[in-house]
Amino acid sequence: MKLKDKQQRFQKRRWRIRRKVSGTAARPRLTVKLTHQHIYAQLIDDDAGRTLVAATSLQRGEDRLKPNVEGAAAMGERIARKALEQGHGPAVFDRAGRRYHGCVKAFADAAREHGLQF
Repeated sequence: MKLKDKQQRFQKRRWRIRRKVSGTAARPRLTVKLTHQHIYAQLIDDDAGRTLVAATSLQRGEDRLKPNVEGAAAMGERIARKALEQGHGPAVFDRAGRRYHGCVKAFADAAREHGLQF
């Protein structure tokens, strides 16, 4: 029962954030998903309902990233580089229910350092 309550609290946090954060074509939503094995990041236009830019630790031809602070920072750099190559500038950050520290903070700081504005 304890695990189910924890998952429900996490889902409520995600929904609470998503009510406030929405992406547009001019200012897409930057999301980060961290699992125990991989890191996923996307720039999403919620108005059109499509993903503009995506990066993951599973991509071929790229270095394999571990789901830790260093890997999250490298993923922030990777998504910022891809977004700027395609001409996307400012974004809205969606931390997906996670606290802003550790991997999430490292990801956001690295994306900002490499030119993505949010």
